[in-house]
Amino acid sequence: MAAKRIVILISGRGSNMEALLNARLPATIAAVISNRPDAGGLEIARRHGVPASVVDHRQFAGRPEFDAALAAAIDQHAPDLVLLAGFMRVVTHAFVDQYSGRMLNIHPSLLPAFPGLHTHARALAAGVRIHGCTVHFVTSALDQGPIVAQAAVAVQPTDTEEDLAERVLAQEHRIYPQAARWFCEGRLSLSGGARVVIDGVRTSPAPLLSPALDG
Repeated sequence: MAAKRIVILISGRGSNMEALLNARLPATIAAVISNRPDAGGLEIARRHGVPASVVDHRQFAGRPEFDAALAAAIDQHAPDLVLLAGFMRVVTHAFVDQYSGRMLNIHPSLLPAFPGLHTHARALAAGVRIHGCTVHFVTSALDQGPIVAQAAVAVQPTDTEEDLAERVLAQEHRIYPQAARWFCEGRLSLSGGARVVIDGVRTSPAPLLSPALDG
């Protein structure tokens, strides 16, 4: 069976993209595409030998025009999977539908909690004891697609937004490549279109308690 082909979309420094590139997935990373010409991840991709290009959203009259141009750039590489790795654009329903069931995103919260932006600040303001990140299939509902994997970290009493973001990011770099690997190995399926089933994966029995219980 031919290796899957992946296109990664970025907007910034590309740390999750780099984690994906370093993961040696059983796939071909066909391209990295950014909506920003100054995205630091573009040069990282090129150093890895991956073609990197820009579709600048500021050059288009509106979101539908940009999405159409982005889809055309993606489709040049005939991907089996599109990975959003810090891609900071809300895309149209038509774009989502075009890649339905083959587009994943990494989000820095334990969805469905804290969708959207500023997740770490909002988690601290809410006083949650556990925070984390989520890999999910992309649907037309923002940050509400079927969940593939999550990782949790305990929130410390002294945490700043930056502290929490750093610990969560380390977990993003673990679970996003793993989720992509499962997809490439054909181990992900959608039950009823809403719940992800992963073949041959066990659930950790250990609870994460924060604060830890005495005794």
